Amino acid sequence: MEKRKFGRTGQEFPILSFGAQRIVDDHNCTEEEAIQIVNRAIDEGITYFDTAPIYSNGQSEERLGKAFGDRRSKVWVVTKTIDRTRDGSWRSLEASLKRLQTDHVEEWRLHDVRTMEQLDLCFAKNGALRALIEAKEQGIIKHISLSGHTNPNVQLEAIDRFPFDSALVALSAADHFIYSFAHEFLPKANEKGLAIIGMKVIGLGRLAQWYEKALRYTWSLPISTAIIGMESMEQLENNLRVAKSFKPMTDLEKLEFFKEITHMANPDVLRWKAKDWSNKEEWAERL
Repeated sequence: MEKRKFGRTGQEFPILSFGAQRIVDDHNCTEEEAIQIVNRAIDEGITYFDTAPIYSNGQSEERLGKAFGDRRSKVWVVTKTIDRTRDGSWRSLEASLKRLQTDHVEEWRLHDVRTMEQLDLCFAKNGALRALIEAKEQGIIKHISLSGHTNPNVQLEAIDRFPFDSALVALSAADHFIYSFAHEFLPKANEKGLAIIGMKVIGLGRLAQWYEKALRYTWSLPISTAIIGMESMEQLENNLRVAKSFKPMTDLEKLEFFKEITHMANPDVLRWKAKDWSNKEEWAERL
C-alpha cells in the first residue's frame, strides 16, 4: 500500500487505516472476530487505529486492547474525548487507557467539535484542551488532535487558535457538495503542517454502490490517510484489495463521479452536516 507522511510528526502510514467503531456487538462482530480482524490488519501493514470511549460504551476500546496484546508497540492508537471540560476529559482518558490496556496513546482528539460554542468551551480556562495539553506534557499522549463532521469553519478557527498536530474530518465524495472540508480546510491545514485523516468515506454506507470510487476519491485528496470502519474479515480484505491497487482519480474521473452522485447530496445521506444531527444515529450505522 502507498504510504504518506503524517503531517509534521515524522511518521508515515498506509492510506488505509482502521476505524474501530464497528468491531463491536452492535455490528454483529464478536470479540473473537474482532481480535482476528485487528491482527490481520496489522499483518497487512495497517498500524493506525482510531477509536473512542463512546463507541458502544467502550467496547471498541476494550476489543482493541485485547487484540493488540504484545503487538502494542507496533500500532498507533488514537482515542477521543467528547467531554468539553478539563476534568471530565481527564476522567475519560483514564478510563480509555484502562480499556485499551496501555499507559499512553499516540493521539488524543477533541471529538466532533461542530459549533463555535463547543469550540469556545474546549478552549476555556478549564476546557477540554487544557487536559490534552497537560496529558501531552506528562507524556501520556504524544499528539493533540481534533475532529469535525459538520462545519469546516469551526475547524478552520480551531487550527488558527492552536497548533493541532492532526485533524480527522468528513471527506466523502458526497461532502464535496456542501460545507466541504476539501475546499478551504485541506489547503489551510496542509499549509500549517497538520496531518489530515479522512472519514465518512462511504457516507454511512450510502455510497456503497460506488464503493471503490468512493475510496479512490478520498485517497486522491491531499490527506495523510483515511479511516474505514470494518466489522468483518471480508470488509477488511476488500479494503486492502482496493488500497493495494489504488491509482489517484483524474480530474475527469472526479467530474464523472460527481455527476453520478450529485443526487446523494441530501439530508438523508449527509446527516452529519445538520446542526441538530445526533451522533447516536451514526454510531448505529456505518462510517
